[in-house]
Amino acid sequence: MFFSLLFSAVASSAHAQTLSQEQVAAALPILDTMAQRAIDTGSVPGLAIAVVHNDQVVYLKGFGRREAGKPEAVDADTVFQIASLSKPITSTIVAALVSDKVLDWNARIADLDPAFQLHDAYPTAEVTVRDLLAHRSGLPGAAGNELEDIGYDRAEVLHRLRLVPLSSSFRAGYSYSNAGFTEGAVAAAKPTGKAWEVVAEEKLFRPLGMTSTSATYADFLGRSDRAELHARIDGAWVAKVKRDADMQAPAGGVSSSARDLAQWMRLELAHGTYDGKPLIAASALDETHAPLFALGTHPVTGGTYFYGLGWNSEFGRHGLAWGHAGAFSVGSRTVVTLFPKSNLGILILANAFPTGVPEGLSDSFADQVFDGKVEKDWTKPWDDLYESLFAGAFAAAKTNYGTPPASPSPALPLAAYVGHYANSYIGEANVTEQNGALTLSVGPGGARSYPLRHFDRDLFLCFASPEMPELPYAVRFAIAPDGKASEVTIDFLNDVGLGTLKRVE
Repeated sequence: MFFSLLFSAVASSAHAQTLSQEQVAAALPILDTMAQRAIDTGSVPGLAIAVVHNDQVVYLKGFGRREAGKPEAVDADTVFQIASLSKPITSTIVAALVSDKVLDWNARIADLDPAFQLHDAYPTAEVTVRDLLAHRSGLPGAAGNELEDIGYDRAEVLHRLRLVPLSSSFRAGYSYSNAGFTEGAVAAAKPTGKAWEVVAEEKLFRPLGMTSTSATYADFLGRSDRAELHARIDGAWVAKVKRDADMQAPAGGVSSSARDLAQWMRLELAHGTYDGKPLIAASALDETHAPLFALGTHPVTGGTYFYGLGWNSEFGRHGLAWGHAGAFSVGSRTVVTLFPKSNLGILILANAFPTGVPEGLSDSFADQVFDGKVEKDWTKPWDDLYESLFAGAFAAAKTNYGTPPASPSPALPLAAYVGHYANSYIGEANVTEQNGALTLSVGPGGARSYPLRHFDRDLFLCFASPEMPELPYAVRFAIAPDGKASEVTIDFLNDVGLGTLKRVE
């Protein structure tokens, strides 16, 4: 209740302008120039941009290439993997279910999906759709991510969340969880008797004519006009890694085009009305934007911002803004920003990571529209922010494992480490020896395998990150009195403290 009152008070007092068509039209050539400059300077391989004002799509354009070094150009219909921009899409779909009285935002997951459990009994019994979409269940943000990375499907990942100790008291903390958000959407779809992906199609994509939008990776791969993911390697953008996000489709697995997403922006800015016809009740859709958790002062924009249901609400230099960003560290960056008091929205899709170009362009466009000039180079601080996401991991890895010990202790005979290890969360791991080297296999059926490099005595290194192939992770063996390893701790599977597996015969 407090945040709802705060939202109303701040929203009503926040500075907002009624924008004329002329103001928006005058800013579009500046946006066009800035976007082309980002391509020409190699800041990103490709971009697609949509601008909506007063329920009209006033700008829709692609820039650059779908894949670096190849001739196919990005256009308004190029399909991008939009990563966490999927979350506000999902909240819109759930709002449609609420509008249809299929469920309520406060519907308990225990009633919708009785098989789902959290670690503790009380939150398991009381957690709601609202809680999971607001990231306030207490579930640690990293929970389930490592299971997805090693090949587990959605059902198995969601089932194993019950083993993860909560990182905060129920509803007392905010922790951005892809797996938790996914469960919220999956549970919301249960009363329909249909899969989440089918509900998404029926409740949003089809009614808005979003024919290039899907929540399955197979559909994305079936598009001929699609953008590849790019990471910067040796100073150049390279399309090297694929990303199947079906496990977390409601949280990060939607793919779409600028043309399609412009229609969704129209729906949002019109409070659930599309082409003059009510599609989603405004009361249901408005719930998604109401701030539930205070996130403080934004480190780049300086605005006060909150998280709602799949949306950030920010009170900044141009008044109230709703938005969300998306990122795959293997090569995707997206952002949407809506200014509801001015009926203005901008969407930017990019096929690269890390880069702050989407937010940089969005913030610069807003300055140009509202103030008639761009305050500063917004891309630079956003670039710095995204670069910093991996800086700490690289620094720690370099400090700990960048240089072998001057006099490393030799490993035991490799047979001491070979064996079968397991725990209930990670599942099984096998360590095998071939030609004098160890290999670690994890995931269902040994889906992922990593060569191990000796570092010091019973500590080995593996390189498990596809987007950061030079980042080492420790694999530590504990040795029993019989001279054989009794357990192994796998650092890249230990984000929630469940990465230690015991030897089983």
